[in-house]
Amino acid sequence: MRRLLVLCCLVALAPAVPAQEEDYSKVQIKSTPLSANLFMLEGVGGNVAAATGPDGVLLVDDEFAGVADKIRAALKGLGADQAVRFVVNTHYHYDHTDANLAFAQAGAVVIGHDNLRVRLEHGGVAGNGGSISKEMKAAPAGALPAVTYLNELTLHLNGMDVRVHHYARAHTDGDSVVFFPAAHVVHMGDIYVRYGFPFIDVSSGGNVRGMIAACADVLRTVPAGTRVIPGHGQLATLDDLREYLKMLEDTTALVQKGIKAGQTLDQMKKDRILGAWSARYSPPKGFVDTDAFTESLYYSLNPPLRAVSAAR
Repeated sequence: MRRLLVLCCLVALAPAVPAQEEDYSKVQIKSTPLSANLFMLEGVGGNVAAATGPDGVLLVDDEFAGVADKIRAALKGLGADQAVRFVVNTHYHYDHTDANLAFAQAGAVVIGHDNLRVRLEHGGVAGNGGSISKEMKAAPAGALPAVTYLNELTLHLNGMDVRVHHYARAHTDGDSVVFFPAAHVVHMGDIYVRYGFPFIDVSSGGNVRGMIAACADVLRTVPAGTRVIPGHGQLATLDDLREYLKMLEDTTALVQKGIKAGQTLDQMKKDRILGAWSARYSPPKGFVDTDAFTESLYYSLNPPLRAVSAAR
């Protein structure tokens, strides 16, 4: 279970081996129907949304290359005989993008934010500014988005309008949230996760303020009853997202108060100022423990000099 959790959550704490060397033979793809032609797929990487129909399949994220064939098989099992036509990446981390090349080589068009393409193309360091740090290798040219956008784009296929919206400096600086308005579904990528405290990739332009703004905007704009696909974890409700947003707001306010009072990061960790949230958001062997999340908030509010912009 520990191995799966680390692998799913960016593999930031795992050994530095290429994703394709992992053993995916026992991975099973679970599907959850959200409408007649919209599904949530769960495997070993980030959650996938799959919109099916006569115009072809649209995927939101695509997990690891090692499970691309399993995703195809799952789609066929759902009655989707058409090929994957589009893949929308919510952010550049390879537990969400590693299968880009496999689907692109089979004819899919990969779509992502401008900054996402830059980070995939050049690689770099993903990290929270403190104890979490992972070198991200550059992706092959064929895995890069062929279509990028700045603020928002809309895809029209299978009788659906799929809206892709950029939220600046949230989980990373290249995040996309994908809305399926007719189905009352939204895929939030790793701006919203359910494994505990979130990973904020401060080194890649992420910031808790942007995550708060993104969550608040989604809650403000989607209708009641909307179901939320998190980057990792079970399908969620808007009430789940509200609880998560309140945690982000309250913990951020506490760290901000400490900074204003002149407390150092080490003092905040020693005093466990976020201890009230540990039982709920820092499970044993969790990916982001309380100290690491304290670092994430501190460096969001007090950015380390080594944080690098995607702009080139």
